[in-house]
Amino acid sequence: MHRRTFLVAATGSAVAAAAPVRRSRLGQSDADRFHREYTGLLHDDSRLGGAARIESRAVELAVQVQSSLTDAGASEHVRRQMYRLASEITCLAAFAAIDSSAPRRARAHLDKALTLAGLARDSETMYRVWDHLMLSFSQREDHAEAAAGAEVMKRSSVARRDPLYASLGHMRHANALARLRLPSESLRAVNLAEKSFERARGEQPSAWIAFYDVAEFDALSSYLWTALGQHERAEFCLHRTLAALPGDKVRNKALYTAHLSLCQARQGEVELACATGRRAAAMSASAPGSQRTANTLARTRQVVAATGTNAPEVVSWIEESRRWI
Repeated sequence: MHRRTFLVAATGSAVAAAAPVRRSRLGQSDADRFHREYTGLLHDDSRLGGAARIESRAVELAVQVQSSLTDAGASEHVRRQMYRLASEITCLAAFAAIDSSAPRRARAHLDKALTLAGLARDSETMYRVWDHLMLSFSQREDHAEAAAGAEVMKRSSVARRDPLYASLGHMRHANALARLRLPSESLRAVNLAEKSFERARGEQPSAWIAFYDVAEFDALSSYLWTALGQHERAEFCLHRTLAALPGDKVRNKALYTAHLSLCQARQGEVELACATGRRAAAMSASAPGSQRTANTLARTRQVVAATGTNAPEVVSWIEESRRWI
């Protein structure tokens, strides 16, 4: 009896040891936890700009989300939600790379984000990937590809049903067309962007595209007028943008103040441009991750230096700005 009992106990233990460990199942609480980390990174990005820390942490977080799907089961709803989140986090890494003026690195992130958005089968997420792809094309001066990317945005299902998405697609297209030196087509596109934007006023936007508010609409309009050589109109739009931006949007305030400085320099207002550039540099000191701001100030310095102005405050700013850029 004792021997039989021992054999049964031993056999049971062996079977238990050989049985596979049951994997835990992912639930909504896991998705919410990952989303909270992502939201924190978004907040840091809006303050600091494309800091290397934000880009690398976003890459790590996206890998963690994907690994969780490999290591544990999930319902179809949670699985798609996690793929969408992984794509959004990877897009954040791409935008940090764009803000750091590293479009090739951004493109590598976006290739991954596009696959993840496809697995999520989510039109808003796919739209966001194409928006960032368009920005990376534009940053590489490939404006024909940028225009093609904006066409994809305009024709997406989410743009057909949501006027805010339609407006951003038209605005991106307008900017690409302006840089292709197609002014009539560009003006038609920005007119469509404005009409769609007005239709969207008063509606509550989804989380990501909430960045595209009145301040951002004017900022993107200023880029278009700059490309068309209408620097006075661009300056007017930038003043409106800076007046509307919340105080915690440090990166954007520095970036758009730098663009204002460049607009002023291109109109021959070199002393004013220097003063504005100094303000932009002071703002960017607390958000040092945005290489776009530094590049814009460098272009301002080139324009100011080319005027040959010998005014002491201008000469001083040119020398001073070499330490910032």
